[in-house]
Amino acid sequence: MERLWAPWRMAYIEVPQQQGCVFCAKAGEEQDREQLILHRGRRCFLIMNLFPYNNGHLMVAPYRHTADLIGLTGEEQAEMMGLTRYCVRLLGEAFRPDAFNIGMNLGKTAGAGVADHLHMHVVPRWNGDTNFMPVLGETKVLPDALHGTYDKLKAAQKRVEAPESFVPETAGP
Repeated sequence: MERLWAPWRMAYIEVPQQQGCVFCAKAGEEQDREQLILHRGRRCFLIMNLFPYNNGHLMVAPYRHTADLIGLTGEEQAEMMGLTRYCVRLLGEAFRPDAFNIGMNLGKTAGAGVADHLHMHVVPRWNGDTNFMPVLGETKVLPDALHGTYDKLKAAQKRVEAPESFVPETAGP
């Protein structure tokens, strides 16, 4: 087997294991670009994946620390879905993908890397983005650095207006 050297990947591999919840920690910081946070809603926020499957891999998570999908409030559910929809619009504007994978891994056995804090993945896909590299070489090639992708998405946000609120109106008394 031939080897493909990708020394820039060491920055990802050598990230020290964080104590506590990565989503809670990042949401608690105020440096959005450094934390890769693209949008803060009332109950949920939009963040880039530090270890993306593809450029533009986004995640929507509630601020509240929970792994319980069934226990989400109606407001949290609505905002998560609203932000997921916003991700599709934003990624479409920034990168023109051909399709999307959207979903959750609930629990470690289901593949959740962060099993104790619920989050929705939104992964842009392009025709031909699965090629010999990940299939035969067990290596994923990303054409842009994380902060380059962040900057492109922030620029697209100026063209794709985020709704003021994703919380549905409720009937009055």
